[in-house]
Amino acid sequence: MSQNIAIIGLGSMGFGMALSAVRGAHRVWGDDLSAKRKAEFVVEGGETSPLSEAAPQLDVVAVVVLNAAQTEDVLFGDNGIAPKLRKGAVVMGCATVPPEFAKDMEARCTALGILYLDTPISGGAGKAAQGRLSIMASGHPDAFAAAKPALESLSETVFKLGDHAGPGSAMKAVNQLLAGVHIAAMAEAMTFGMTQGVAPEQFLDVISKCAGTSWMLENRAPHIVEGDYSPRSQVAIWPKDLGIVLDIAKSTGFNAPITQTALDQFKAAADMGLAAEDDAAVAKTYARQAGITLPGE
Repeated sequence: MSQNIAIIGLGSMGFGMALSAVRGAHRVWGDDLSAKRKAEFVVEGGETSPLSEAAPQLDVVAVVVLNAAQTEDVLFGDNGIAPKLRKGAVVMGCATVPPEFAKDMEARCTALGILYLDTPISGGAGKAAQGRLSIMASGHPDAFAAAKPALESLSETVFKLGDHAGPGSAMKAVNQLLAGVHIAAMAEAMTFGMTQGVAPEQFLDVISKCAGTSWMLENRAPHIVEGDYSPRSQVAIWPKDLGIVLDIAKSTGFNAPITQTALDQFKAAADMGLAAEDDAAVAKTYARQAGITLPGE
C-alpha cells in the first residue's frame, strides 16, 4: 500500500531511507537544513511541494536526525510538525536517544492523537539505501500497523520489542555500546599491528577471515586502508551515543569501563579536529600517539 511519507533529516542514513521509500512506490517528502540536500532528493523522485503544506496528508513521519534535542525540535519546536499532522498519523523516532526521552515523545504525540514508534535504526548508509535496515522498534500495535508499509520499504528486519516506547531505544543503546567499542578496538588493533610490521591491508585481509573479526571491522577498516575518511558515520556521533550508554549505566549503578575507554578515544579524535570525519578516523589518535603514518597521510 502506498503511503505519504516524510523523511526529516537527509544525512547518510536518512537520504538512503528516503530513496528506499521512493522505490517502494510511496510519495516521499524529504526535509533537511541543507537546501542542496533537499534538491538532490527531489531529483531522485522526492515530492516538490513544501513539507509544511503536505503535513496534514502525511501517513508516516520518520525523524532521522542526530539526537534527542533535534528530534524534539523537529516534532514540537517553534515550527514542529507534530501539531500539523492528522489524527492517526505515525511518527517514527529513528535517532539514538535515551529510553525515557522516547517515552516522553510517545506521551506528547498521544496527547495530539498521533501514534509514535520508538524505531532506532542500524545497518549503515549502504543498507539504508537498499531498504535493508534493522529496526529496533517498540510502540502500540496500532502504531506498528499504521507504519507497516513504510517499515517494509525501509527495512530487512523489524524487531518488535514491546508495546510502548522505550525498549527500542534501550536495545539501540546495547547495540551502540558494542558498535562503538568495536570501531575503537579495530583502530587499536590495526595500529598496533602496524607497530609490528603488519600493513593495514594485510591486517584487513587476514583478520577479516579470523575469529577476531567483526562487522564493524569489515566495514570500517577498508576506510583506513584506503585513506578515505569521507563521513559515512561521523566521529561526532560516538561521544553522544556512548555518552547515552554511560548515562543509562550510571542511572542503574552499572559499571561500563570498556565503554568509557572507547568514549575517551572518540573524544580525543574530536579534540584533534576529526569530529566531522568518518568514525574510522579514531585510528588517527592511536597513530599520532605511536608516531606512525596511516595510508593516505
